[in-house]
Amino acid sequence: MSEPPPEIVHTTEQLNTALAGRYVIDRLVGEGGMATVYLARDIKHDRQVALKVLKPELGAVLGVERFLAEIKVTANLQHPNLLPLFDSGEAGGLLFYVMPFVEGESLRAKLDREKQLPIDEAVRLALAIASALDYAHRQGVIHRDLKPENILLHDGQPVIADFGIALAVSNAGGARVTQTGLSLGTPQYMSPEQAAGDRAIDARSDIYSLDL
Repeated sequence: MSEPPPEIVHTTEQLNTALAGRYVIDRLVGEGGMATVYLARDIKHDRQVALKVLKPELGAVLGVERFLAEIKVTANLQHPNLLPLFDSGEAGGLLFYVMPFVEGESLRAKLDREKQLPIDEAVRLALAIASALDYAHRQGVIHRDLKPENILLHDGQPVIADFGIALAVSNAGGARVTQTGLSLGTPQYMSPEQAAGDRAIDARSDIYSLDL
């Protein structure tokens, strides 16, 4: 097995020191447009969690208080098809948030493997995802980055991850976020108004992504 890049080793050591007594980083899971994802152990509750650390350049323009205030909206979402937010905070100058670690695969992995889903399964998944979107939208929260990679399958049921995180980042950072060069969305699934950089994004943007 190849060694992880030096910067990842440094970040893991930094996080373990900063989060001592709360979380223990196990390993790097993956890296997205906004955050690096680690498998960690929640010491207090003795459970595995997904600990997601925002890109340093992104966190630098957000500000701790502003980001943590915005992410509280996500913490109040409760729906069986939404992955809940367990915790959030700042550690060693890095902003992080914590969600359940889902044992299973993403919808993207399933699609890559099976190429095409049976109609009845596709309809079942779409209805569950649409129900979660409807609930969140009624709470005034938009995902902004809905895609198969952000839909995890747990015991056959879809759960949407990172709901409202992009919205919290956008609200916390404002126009400064664009200076980081990081995209708050995925081009293949962006609605036209999101791709155009329109700040007034509403629920229709998520519906557009779901239709794709």
